[in-house]
Amino acid sequence: MAKSVQDIINLIKENDIKMVDFKMVDINGQFRHVTIPADHFSEETVKDGIGFDASNYGYAVVEKSDMVFIPDPDTAVMDPFCEIPTLSMTGNAMIIDSPENRPLAQYPRNIVLAAEQYMKDSGIADTMLILPEFEFHLFDQVGWSVQANNISMNLDVDQSYWNSESEGRGVVVPKQKNYHIAKPFDPTYECRSEMCMLMEQAGIAIKYHHPEVGASGQFEIEPQLGQMSKMADASMMIKYIIRNTALKHGKTATLMPKPVYGEAGNGMHVHMLLLKDGEPVFSDDNGYSHLSETAHYFMGGLLKHIASLCAITNPSTNSFKRLVPGFEAPVTVGYATSNRSAVIRIPAYAKTPHLRRFELRNPDATCNPYFCYAALLMAGLDGVKNKIDPHANGWGPYDVNLYNLPDEEKAKLKGLPTSLDAALDALEADNDYLTAGGVFPKELIANFIKTKREECRQIAAIPHPAEFERYYNL
Repeated sequence: MAKSVQDIINLIKENDIKMVDFKMVDINGQFRHVTIPADHFSEETVKDGIGFDASNYGYAVVEKSDMVFIPDPDTAVMDPFCEIPTLSMTGNAMIIDSPENRPLAQYPRNIVLAAEQYMKDSGIADTMLILPEFEFHLFDQVGWSVQANNISMNLDVDQSYWNSESEGRGVVVPKQKNYHIAKPFDPTYECRSEMCMLMEQAGIAIKYHHPEVGASGQFEIEPQLGQMSKMADASMMIKYIIRNTALKHGKTATLMPKPVYGEAGNGMHVHMLLLKDGEPVFSDDNGYSHLSETAHYFMGGLLKHIASLCAITNPSTNSFKRLVPGFEAPVTVGYATSNRSAVIRIPAYAKTPHLRRFELRNPDATCNPYFCYAALLMAGLDGVKNKIDPHANGWGPYDVNLYNLPDEEKAKLKGLPTSLDAALDALEADNDYLTAGGVFPKELIANFIKTKREECRQIAAIPHPAEFERYYNL
């Protein structure tokens, strides 16, 4: 049941809440926030909103940058990390117009809602369910320096293999051998269990948590399938809870795609399926891997646009250090059943019609989840509308381990972009599927590309420690 303003006022009184915190989202997918005393929360707060400067959030708006944030009472949850009792809400950004405000089209939450409406208007489906898998690292210590005379990074994890000589109790994990490892080799179990409990309290249903492959503190938390727009909100809260709970336990958390050289990186695989009138759109007992023609066309849209999608689903230079062979990260444009080497994997365990789906394996959590999920939906719908058959286009199914193919066979495969610059080139050339129906404003895409190109330029200009190792004495 949706919460009303009066419900929030009652909640404030019943829980002796002192502050109400409004969490907004910038162009990179990070929380910003503004807080008001709880006694000042009223009908007018939700009607009139909270003013903010959109340009400071990274949005290059054509209109004046003064906007208002309109809180959504249905998103209200207690913030467990505030000593002073605080109620937290997210919501939407509006342009101050007369006589009525209108949605800021570039605001991430408005874009994901627009994508859902575009899907409904298409008649293809009325609901998209997604399940993002959150892989992350928990470190005991981390530090970095980018100075003219000191370019360095260091991190440590007590149970990592590199501490086998100094740890003192023999409780260390061999390189790349952390997957599902049990106590005493899993010292952060309580920390992750608390994360999941807090997520459940925030209304986010959790499937499970477990150690992942990387021996240097890599783990995964997986929620249950949820409606796309609600899961975008949940994704922001999941990352917020992971980071803050880690700090509470004396750890530091990162969802950075490749923080540890030579070990598995952190992905955010996205499972997806469509429903119409409550019935599965992707299920067909007679189709390949029990998926329908519509499901295959949807996969075709994702694969056709995968290079440009990478700019949105993998929007950091570090993202492409993860997308390399040998670490269960996808590098090949294709689809298959139970095959982690292809970009799209169809899980064989999803056997019931309402659970039949596929996962896109290249995204990572440096993405803005609202942009990411909306872009995946728009690419898939483009595939359905234009009947893009992935098999006819030579994208599979690849029911072999693509890493083990002979070199001459590998040469025939199409790969993902190998850098953020290349992905941005693709997005610049291929974005009509995103702007269809006005879902992604052209101004946002242009500004996003400009911002990310500047990131690439700045990082490319910084000498790397490995360059000293290779070139210092040449």
